Amino acid sequence: MKSIFDTVSFECSKNVTKMYSTSFASAVKMLAPSIRQDIYNIYGFVRFADEIVDTFHDYNKELLFDLFEKDLETALQNKISLNPVLNSFQYTVHKYQIPSELIQAFMKSMKMDLVKSKYTTYEEYNEYIYGSADVVGLMCLKVFVNGDNSKYNELEQSAMRLGSAFQKVNFLRDLKADYEDLSRTYFPNTDLSRLDETSKNEIIKEIEADFEAGYQGIVKLPIEAKFGVYTAYIYYKKLLSKLKKTPSMEIKNTRIRVPDYQKVGLLARCYVNYRLNIL
Repeated sequence: MKSIFDTVSFECSKNVTKMYSTSFASAVKMLAPSIRQDIYNIYGFVRFADEIVDTFHDYNKELLFDLFEKDLETALQNKISLNPVLNSFQYTVHKYQIPSELIQAFMKSMKMDLVKSKYTTYEEYNEYIYGSADVVGLMCLKVFVNGDNSKYNELEQSAMRLGSAFQKVNFLRDLKADYEDLSRTYFPNTDLSRLDETSKNEIIKEIEADFEAGYQGIVKLPIEAKFGVYTAYIYYKKLLSKLKKTPSMEIKNTRIRVPDYQKVGLLARCYVNYRLNIL
């Protein structure tokens, strides 16, 4: 029975989330059970695509990505895939009618990582972020509003800004790995080999503006999603705060993280704010 295969597929996407991002997995647990699995399904898909372009250095990435893209198209067309992660994803796409243009934009940005290592203009930079992060936020928003198109339209811009904020924090946190291991520089007009405090603070200022716009949407989210998204928001704000306090030279030479004990404290704070209806 396909229901058994679907259950196995869902468990696979859930495990992908837990294995690759304990922080995101913790935030997903704060979502209502009715939508939790669908967010696992979206994360599993985007993580697999990202893994191909970022980590499979000993293999033909272009070939692997081409095969993955063809399998994705087949899964969406036939509503089934023998790849459990794609089978999970197509289920959520059809359940919430996630627009194909969001998926295509995401795949386009992933393809850019195969061939492009430097972003010299804000037009290129914004296009990449839209496809790699903003549309992922919009896919999740489709789940959060559960078919309420007016609510989706109302929160669309905020969801995109929050996705941008998360991605830019990742860029800054992963500066060393992106620059030294993958030879990538995402921030335009910034010489990462000589990153100084002025350049760092300009990037942080941009991220803080995204966070402010994103928060305006969080407070308007349906109750099923609000606590989980708020938890992710607080975690990334904490990470940005640590990056802000870290000298630019140290950011270039190490990967800044939030220790587990601080994550527990942040979660407790989020819960209190949520229960007191402060957000």
